[in-house]
Amino acid sequence: MLHPQARALLKLIEERGVPPTHTLSPQEARRLYRERRAFTQPEPPPVDECRELSAGGIPLRMYRPLGAPAGEALPGLVYFHGGGWTIGDLDTHDTLCRQLANGAGCAVISVDYRLAPEHRFPAAFEDALAATRWAMREAVTLGLDAKRLSVGGDSAGGNLAAAVAIALRDDAEEGDATPPLAFQLLIYPATDQRCNQPSHQRNGQGYLLTSDTVRYFHDHYLPDPAMDLDWRSSPLLHENLAHLPPAFVLVAGYDPLHDEGCAYAQRLSEAGCHASLVNFERQIHGFILMGRVIDEANAAVRLCAAELKSALSR
Repeated sequence: MLHPQARALLKLIEERGVPPTHTLSPQEARRLYRERRAFTQPEPPPVDECRELSAGGIPLRMYRPLGAPAGEALPGLVYFHGGGWTIGDLDTHDTLCRQLANGAGCAVISVDYRLAPEHRFPAAFEDALAATRWAMREAVTLGLDAKRLSVGGDSAGGNLAAAVAIALRDDAEEGDATPPLAFQLLIYPATDQRCNQPSHQRNGQGYLLTSDTVRYFHDHYLPDPAMDLDWRSSPLLHENLAHLPPAFVLVAGYDPLHDEGCAYAQRLSEAGCHASLVNFERQIHGFILMGRVIDEANAAVRLCAAELKSALSR
């Protein structure tokens, strides 16, 4: 059931001798990840505004969608890029953030959080949380509607978004007066650092993100096994997932992270949260960035944007 376009991409990667990520230094892996976008990603669409910002030293990039009325307070998405907490940056996810902004009619703030192994857990989580809190405090200045802010991310970024949503819920329960998040967009999120769900074995070889690469990312970010049990790294393990923002969880059938994404959506629903789960059964991890070579990536982006737009219009 692997999509023919995904199969063709994997074959091309093999024929060209592209080195597996786990065989590279983090610096080499970052460079190749940036370079690969020219081959797999669509051209970045125009937006009304794209500007660089900083939240207490954390670099950000903010997008306002095409056609956004001047002076109107827009709903917003604080977005955390994927890349195993080790690779990825504002540029690798620039096209996706533009697509989401235009498709959902919302502002998007992309966060350039610190990367491992130079900055290990919980540095990425701390930056993600600090950037989200900053966006909430500065909503009026940024032209955002503080009551319609959301978080989202893919892979490691989905992990950060889920953990940030939990942390902000806990802030509210302790008396924080900040409006609650309106939504969480979780694209094949990493939710359980123990990596013991069946899909890690079922999809651990042959589908781009291998077990070796999962371990490479994990060990750069989480050098101490005890860190796996911390809900800030494994949100699935938090004992209480009630009263969290509505969630849209997207997974891919040939992804080692498939089962933990499904498990997180299920736990959210069982805790009484509104959570929707969609499985792109024929796809591989990371496919949503590959709209130049995988048609279903564009369908996935449109679906995420539509879910975001619907949630933030309420």
